[in-house]
Amino acid sequence: MIREHAYIDLHMHSRYSDDGEFTPEQLVEACQRAGIRIMAITDHNCAKANAEAERLAAQAGIKYIRGIEIDCTYQGVDFHLIGYGIDDQDSAFTQIEADIARQHETVSYQRLRLINQLGFRVTAEELEAISADDYWPLSWTGEKFAEVLLNKPEYFEHELLKPYRPGGERSDNPFVNFYWDFCAQGKPCYVKVEFPPLDEIIRVVHDTGGKAVLAHPGNNLAGHPYLLAEIVRLGLDGIEVGSSYHSRETTAHFYQQSLAYGLFITGGSDYHGKNKPAIRLGEYVRLLPEREIEAQLEAAGLLF
Repeated sequence: MIREHAYIDLHMHSRYSDDGEFTPEQLVEACQRAGIRIMAITDHNCAKANAEAERLAAQAGIKYIRGIEIDCTYQGVDFHLIGYGIDDQDSAFTQIEADIARQHETVSYQRLRLINQLGFRVTAEELEAISADDYWPLSWTGEKFAEVLLNKPEYFEHELLKPYRPGGERSDNPFVNFYWDFCAQGKPCYVKVEFPPLDEIIRVVHDTGGKAVLAHPGNNLAGHPYLLAEIVRLGLDGIEVGSSYHSRETTAHFYQQSLAYGLFITGGSDYHGKNKPAIRLGEYVRLLPEREIEAQLEAAGLLF
């Protein structure tokens, strides 16, 4: 897959995500080095990066769009909905973060039990050691389990881990690929989290002055393409057409869908740092000139 470098990147994660590595300041500096001129930090279920990032981006001459990526569900399927241009100080986002955080400890221990049922031996102490300085210390994600397992000498030759080691077919982004293969919805170590309904999150985004965008639809709509029409009727404003996860064919498909439903389009790398080392800022598959994407963002009221 060929990814093109863009000056717009509206999907990246800071340490305020449970799987992000860098501070907002580090992300702004990295965007400046990468030639990004329009950026948004879209942390999972947390809006705390925005105030600092917006201030620092302005100093760096970068246009900043406030954002958040919220886990939610529709018809039994988990989705990621991005809110752009939100009032990030609204208490609704504090409540969303608190609701998810409350579930993390229980879910983390359930995931630990399931991982060990695969034949591994991972301890809570090992996970606590790599999570101690995290904003979400009690969230033991699939990526954190992968980090522990891939660094344990006794598992260097373990058959289940070979695809994630150098040269393996899942070695480009080993930590997050382990998550997708073992801990995502429908996988053997999946643990259900009670995410809010998608329609409720669309209302929250709108009530706080934002626009609701469906993130990386090629991932979450896989096997459920019929749901897009229903989600649009719930009030969706845009689609993340440009994504590092999309092929050119997938990108073209969702661009046509955006035209059919009258939705604006966005693009982003979904940069995380060490959890997705093959993903770089500003690099994702896109079809349209960036000036057209920028014009759509302006028409949506997200750029001033």
